[in-house]
Amino acid sequence: MADGSTTIALSLSELREVTRYAVVCARPALAIFERERPDDRRARDAVDAAQAFADGAERTKALRDSAWAAWRAAQEARDAGRDAASDAARAAVGAAGAAFLHPLAKASQVKHILGSAAHAARAFELTAGGDPATGADHIAQTRTLARPVVVDVLRRYPLAPPGGGRVGELIRLLDASLR
Repeated sequence: MADGSTTIALSLSELREVTRYAVVCARPALAIFERERPDDRRARDAVDAAQAFADGAERTKALRDSAWAAWRAAQEARDAGRDAASDAARAAVGAAGAAFLHPLAKASQVKHILGSAAHAARAFELTAGGDPATGADHIAQTRTLARPVVVDVLRRYPLAPPGGGRVGELIRLLDASLR
């Protein structure tokens, strides 16, 4: 963030590109969620709705509703002791939520850009028995998927905030590597 202003200029095409990035980061983790909850389409529906927005559809209440439905799926998976599936669903929430990135110069907004990648990385990490190298490897892979527009948008925001447990660490790792 160069000028210290409180708002950030974001075009619709930039929001679509950030959402496209969030989708490609979240989509691989769907397999983890669907393996644990094969009859639950909420995470996939959120990713598909985000993809539709990235491809030119309107940013609608239905997109927001799909994010909330995936959030409920994540909570239910967590409550059932399926932490990897929960993080995979939260990656889907992040994909749909990326379309609602706010033009506010707040560190918390970085989660809208990088949250899907971090939750997907955590899901893969948990699937690998909690191996942090697996999460770091996934973050390294998602770094290569970020197009210049995504990096440019990210650089308009403050650094990722502290906290957030392991997912927060993964967000900060990706944030640092992209800046």
